[in-house]
Amino acid sequence: MMSKTEVLEIAGNVTSWLIEAGDKLRPGVNHISKVDTKSSRNDLVTNEDVSIEKLLDGHIRQTYPDAQIMGEENKAERPQNLHGLVFFVDPIDGTLNFVRKHDCFASMIGVYYDGEPVFGGILDVMNKDLYWGGSLLGVYRNDVKLDAVADCPLADGLIGASWRQLFTNRFNLGTIGYHASGVRILGSAGLEFVQLLNGRHVGYVSTLNPWDFAAGSILAEALGFETGSVSGYRLSLLRPADYVVMTPNAMKTFRKLAYA
Repeated sequence: MMSKTEVLEIAGNVTSWLIEAGDKLRPGVNHISKVDTKSSRNDLVTNEDVSIEKLLDGHIRQTYPDAQIMGEENKAERPQNLHGLVFFVDPIDGTLNFVRKHDCFASMIGVYYDGEPVFGGILDVMNKDLYWGGSLLGVYRNDVKLDAVADCPLADGLIGASWRQLFTNRFNLGTIGYHASGVRILGSAGLEFVQLLNGRHVGYVSTLNPWDFAAGSILAEALGFETGSVSGYRLSLLRPADYVVMTPNAMKTFRKLAYA
């Protein structure tokens, strides 16, 4: 377990790195020189993704040389275990939005020690809002401490979802959305977590990679949200997951409906 002093040091480093990344990304939306596809025509990677991940990786390796890094773009060095400090890095979460809209994307870093949550940071890049913290420090939007979540039922709130899962009715999302106040699709896991942290949504469901949910899970859990896999099995930080985060009250209804 890390001390509060150690966590505060990590917090100072990670927040400064994310701010630096944001300062480079905002003008970077007008200087996208290379766009490649990965798994599909809508799964994109740009020169800015690679550049920002290299920037963040460099800071981590210089400051914490023994740490492991799970990064979206650096497949060759992804860890096979969670021993010691592990940094989960998503340089541009919502690359399709970054390319097509020049808006609605985030940068994220989640930090774990021996598999236990330490610190999460999500930068809403274009709005210049930094969400940071964890169970030991509390959760902040810039310098404002956020309150614990109101335990709203599913019927009284909006949920976020992946368009692929919603359109194919995976996890019975059509029915779940009907029982909620509605469904919203943002195209960025980081910004979906932002909606939760601000109390605008009561849940989010999607198939995500660890770097997509590592930071957000730390922040959401610190405010009282429940996280897990759709199937109810324990989440792994080493592989993709069918992921759900909701208020405890909403989660109860979700569990009843997901495979009804």
